[in-house]
Amino acid sequence: MGVVPARIGAAVVGYGYWGPNLVRNLLGRSEFDFHGLCELSESRAAQFLDRYPGHRVEPEFERLLEDPRIHAVLIATPPLTHFELVSKALAAGKHVLVEKPLARRADEAAELVRMSEELGLVLMPGHTFLYSPPVNKVRELIRDGVVGETYFVTSSRMNLGMYQRDGVICDLAPHDLSILLYWLGEPVIEVSATGRSVFDDSVPETAFLTLTFAGGAAANVQISWLAPRKQRQMIVVGSERMVQYEDTSADEAIRVYDRGLDVKTPASFGEYRLTYRTGDMVAPRIEASEPLSLELADFAKSIFSGAEPRSNARLGLEIVNAVEASEASLRAGGRPTSVKPAGDHDPDATGGDFLEPAPAG
Repeated sequence: MGVVPARIGAAVVGYGYWGPNLVRNLLGRSEFDFHGLCELSESRAAQFLDRYPGHRVEPEFERLLEDPRIHAVLIATPPLTHFELVSKALAAGKHVLVEKPLARRADEAAELVRMSEELGLVLMPGHTFLYSPPVNKVRELIRDGVVGETYFVTSSRMNLGMYQRDGVICDLAPHDLSILLYWLGEPVIEVSATGRSVFDDSVPETAFLTLTFAGGAAANVQISWLAPRKQRQMIVVGSERMVQYEDTSADEAIRVYDRGLDVKTPASFGEYRLTYRTGDMVAPRIEASEPLSLELADFAKSIFSGAEPRSNARLGLEIVNAVEASEASLRAGGRPTSVKPAGDHDPDATGGDFLEPAPAG
């Protein structure tokens, strides 16, 4: 990995929807020195300078990469640009955090993984939900056996907008896929997808995905840009308990229900073998912290120590493979489509729950 700096010189590429959040969090983390923004739009550059006067704005990406003070770039540009920008950054010897998805096509994502591994550089896809305290609490409940055997998961991720040419699967499905892969710790092997295009036949605004995982668990994911209100809800149904995760709830993001069906051996022929179980509902206390700040801390930790980040490049490839299979299934009218394997996926290989690294220096 070469010489590791005491502080990581970093720059942000793109100041659209997510770029301002990256800049704000970079400036708030002691591991980084912020060395400017790369932005082609004059109006967005002006917005940046109005908020952060005196900082550098560089419209040419190649010139930014020539700066020896910059050790890492954080890319927040449209998915179709990811492969070109990330490959150039890696070739220039820079560590990269790129917003989801890792690339628009699976072969591009695989090439970026290969480059980063050969060059010994950190390549981190920005799957920020992996650093959300409620998401980690649900994973803890699954891992510790509180849920029991996971039967299936349902997910609804809906809002009014934002409309993007890549379609709703590329835009929203990576969030649910990253969470599901993290919770279940096993790959998706098959997906079936249907959807609806309302305003443009080439851009689906709503999609319904059915995912099958290697261990037998299933998930149903509903994603849409055409909904009257924002909804981010996932329900995990297990043999022991059910868990509801509501990302938009400030007070009770997680609810654990001791409810379900128990199977009992009948005493005589014809006796009903299933009995309902209705116990308590518990809402665990969740410590508040900003997931993006924790994500940047993990990025820095990986650069300093060489440890694999929680949101690692091979997980990013796995998600791109599932997105590509989902889009293929959608084009085929919902035909079940196999998901290309991306190597072993073991969330515990990175050391379990993420902790803030000690300050560098």
